[in-house]
Amino acid sequence: MSDTASRLTSAQTSLRQWLFDKALPIWWDIGGDREKGGFYEKINLDGTPCDVDRRTRVAARQVYSYALAKTMGYDGDTDGPIDQGLAWLSGPARNAETGYLYAVLKPNGEVVKGEFDFYDHAFAMLAYASAFAVRKDPALEAAGTAIRDAIVRDYSHPVRGFEESNPRTLPLKTNPHMHMFEACLAWLEAGGDSKWRDIAAMIADLCLDKFLHPENGSLREYFDGDWNPLEGEMGRIIEPGHQFEWGWLLLRWTKMTGDPKYAKAAHRLIQIAQDYGTDPARNATVFELWDDFSVKDNKSRLWAQTERMKAYVKLADAAPSPAEREAAIAGAVSGAEGLMLYFNTEIEGLYSDRMRPDGTFETEPAPASTLYHIICAIDELATLSL
Repeated sequence: MSDTASRLTSAQTSLRQWLFDKALPIWWDIGGDREKGGFYEKINLDGTPCDVDRRTRVAARQVYSYALAKTMGYDGDTDGPIDQGLAWLSGPARNAETGYLYAVLKPNGEVVKGEFDFYDHAFAMLAYASAFAVRKDPALEAAGTAIRDAIVRDYSHPVRGFEESNPRTLPLKTNPHMHMFEACLAWLEAGGDSKWRDIAAMIADLCLDKFLHPENGSLREYFDGDWNPLEGEMGRIIEPGHQFEWGWLLLRWTKMTGDPKYAKAAHRLIQIAQDYGTDPARNATVFELWDDFSVKDNKSRLWAQTERMKAYVKLADAAPSPAEREAAIAGAVSGAEGLMLYFNTEIEGLYSDRMRPDGTFETEPAPASTLYHIICAIDELATLSL
């Protein structure tokens, strides 16, 4: 067995055990709020829930996480957290008059932030796709398509893409479009209608035509109302984790469409994130670069390590030769080994979120929203073999 194959098997085994034996139980047993419904935003490192204001995206991400756990063969409770997350999305988090979701609520359901948030609605659509994939309940498909159709009706950009609000607020952002793209691909894989494909195609082309820097192939984050990069510093920000994540999505889209132009863009995004945005000394992908690829913020968030894993898994899937496949698998394994650095907490199943530039970690509660990133990366890694 090669060194890469041995490391792959070790990482797959360790991550699956950690996820099934420790993380999934604790994020439902402690992270699920049986009294008020929904999920706690964070768990303190001493194992107690952190009962602060709740972002709607957390309930959506936990539905995704436990639906995926079910497909992975996890034999713990998945129906409980799926039901509880869906109940939060259709209950306290939902504006009964408009059908849209509130972004942030107090634990008792009181609305903190009620205005439309594109990012949160993208995750709601992903949640419904994930639940539909394991339940095939027509009501779940109806809920997901209703949100989609409302956003197309009320928040479509005059040319392409979507607005952040109505009336318009700026900047326009790539990040919610990325997760809308992700939701569309999930619905296509779950058997959704052709409108999901139409939106996915529009976002993929918008990415190539407007989001990507025409000279160096990097992905910008913030734009004016005409999809021009913002003037000044905000228009120059690059997030390596998002570069990996877009690479993962565009490689999935390449497989669906057979069009190599998306793969070419994905390869460049991944190359930039690896070469300029990943610190070999810490084996960690950093938070932000400038568009000249110099480091803006050297902290390393956990979620970026999972996106590195996912991108390299898809590179391995599409590799044209055994040598390139093994190199991509080595990249995925390196990402997995970097991810596991964040799991060194006193209570297994929790994790650190932010690595400092010196390789130590901030002492802070573990965010529930990160489980979505972790389980997806572990599931992707499990598909690899040498």
